[in-house]
Amino acid sequence: MTDGTNPPRSPQPEQPAPGGGGHGFPPEPPAGEQGGYGFPPGPPAGEQGGYGFPPGPPAPGPAAGGYGYPAGPNPYRQDPSPQDAYPQDAYPQDAAQAPFPPGPYQQGGYQPYGAVPGGPAGPGAPWPPAGAEQPAPFGAQAGHQPDWEALADRSAAERRRKRLWMVGGVVTVLALLAGGGTFLLLGGGDEEKKDVADDAPTVSESAPAPSGSKSKAPVDKSPTVASDPSQIRDHVGKAHLKMAADAGVFPIDKHYELRTKGGEKSYAESEKRVVDVSKSFTVSARVWNRAPKGRQMAVSQGDDKTFAFELGSDEVNGKPAWVFRVQTNDQGADSTAQAVVAEGLKMEKTMTTLTGTYDDDKKTITLYVNGKKSTEAKVPGVFNAPGPLQLGRARHEGAWTGPWNGAMDSLRTFGVALTPEQVAAVRQNKLSSSVKPTASWLLF
Repeated sequence: MTDGTNPPRSPQPEQPAPGGGGHGFPPEPPAGEQGGYGFPPGPPAGEQGGYGFPPGPPAPGPAAGGYGYPAGPNPYRQDPSPQDAYPQDAYPQDAAQAPFPPGPYQQGGYQPYGAVPGGPAGPGAPWPPAGAEQPAPFGAQAGHQPDWEALADRSAAERRRKRLWMVGGVVTVLALLAGGGTFLLLGGGDEEKKDVADDAPTVSESAPAPSGSKSKAPVDKSPTVASDPSQIRDHVGKAHLKMAADAGVFPIDKHYELRTKGGEKSYAESEKRVVDVSKSFTVSARVWNRAPKGRQMAVSQGDDKTFAFELGSDEVNGKPAWVFRVQTNDQGADSTAQAVVAEGLKMEKTMTTLTGTYDDDKKTITLYVNGKKSTEAKVPGVFNAPGPLQLGRARHEGAWTGPWNGAMDSLRTFGVALTPEQVAAVRQNKLSSSVKPTASWLLF
């Protein structure tokens, strides 16, 4: 008996019996009206349902075999075969009606023998000869077994890929380390040179770096003296400039500038002389004026009868022009003054760098505008007028003249006559630290 899950099976002989059909199957279907191998050709007589089950519940009583099975011998068994056979057409033909899910050898549910590939074509049809190659499900099913060779190849490829990744990672790390070492080796010299250059004092440093230190000293760009905000601080020495009531220092962008109103109380001056005009010298300032009319002097020196030099704007031949002028006689007469000028340039409300030089060896004075040489002239020398440096005015025949109406910054004086290349570098703030100013104020 079986519970209906799988029909009972009897062991099959290892080799086909002599004269048999192979693997326990007879060489031909049994004679008579049987459907083959114990299956009747049609459904069982009576009111039996599929699989021998009656359409109703099992008959009561101890004599009942349960679910349509008679208590006596099986009426459908025609021979003493140990197998319990079932009619072919008792199996559902639709997979959706199958009482059990399809097994690995049954696609779409239980099928009649005639639908099994490689099986008999129908009831009473012969099975293939013994030893013949069987299609699925009886033949070898390569798709149901893993492809061990392919899996081994894939595992080997994966291991090779991991090894390549590891080797690539090691090579990358070594390359980075080698590159970093090369950078340090190649850049070390430049860095050392940069540190050496930074150690050199500059015009904007408040104090030199400590001996043996490679760090740059902090730059103090404060425009005025901490203890007296009315004094414009000299970044190099002690030539601070005292501002009058109508002059003041104001921030602009990232620097500071001196602003004057063009009045008699709108100027700044040093305590004593700053430039030694008996020798070569250079004076430079970046200036801005509101209206270049008449005489306006940004920088000069002297407070007695006359000036020693003056740098600013004036009218030349009835037109405004940039001018650098020196006095050659102690009387301070205009007739003994010598000037170099730059005409035809934009002057009003424009930031302009003016630089005047005196070469004592060549006895020449030169004017540069925005780093470019304008004019040059011969002079017998420069009168060393007494008195301090002035910003925003100049002394003429014992009187103050040329009040500056505008602003100025980046003022410097040098104890040498700068070359044209050095003058251009001053305008760009790229002058070598080997050329040191004698004084500087309001650096840009």
